[in-house]
Amino acid sequence: EASNRSLGSAGEQFILNYERARLISLGRDSLASRIEHTSKVRGDHEGYDILSFEDSGEERLIEVKTTKYGRDTPFYATLNEIVVSEANRTQYQVYRLFQFRKNPSLYTLPGAISTSCKLSAISYRAVPR
Repeated sequence: EASNRSLGSAGEQFILNYERARLISLGRDSLASRIEHTSKVRGDHEGYDILSFEDSGEERLIEVKTTKYGRDTPFYATLNEIVVSEANRTQYQVYRLFQFRKNPSLYTLPGAISTSCKLSAISYRAVPR
């Protein structure tokens, strides 16, 4: 679990740097300076990891999913991430980082997670009655 947490944090930092460079290359330095590492500043309950921006200034909500394995490795999404992606489908994007330790590569899944991915329920929360 600690290893997965470390990989996830490294992936989020990679995307923070990527987003800053993207906005600066578009001449949007002021937007780059407003990027927020939401999962660190506000906590994981927001349903995304990073608040960035489109070059138009519109918010871009980014959930980062990182793996050291290949492109098609499944990832876990929380119910909260799925709900937030549905409610913010025009702003929400999953950034999928793969082969992270050897040759980091990236693709994005825009919109609701349920639209861009096949979802399978694999665990349930059980509360004794």
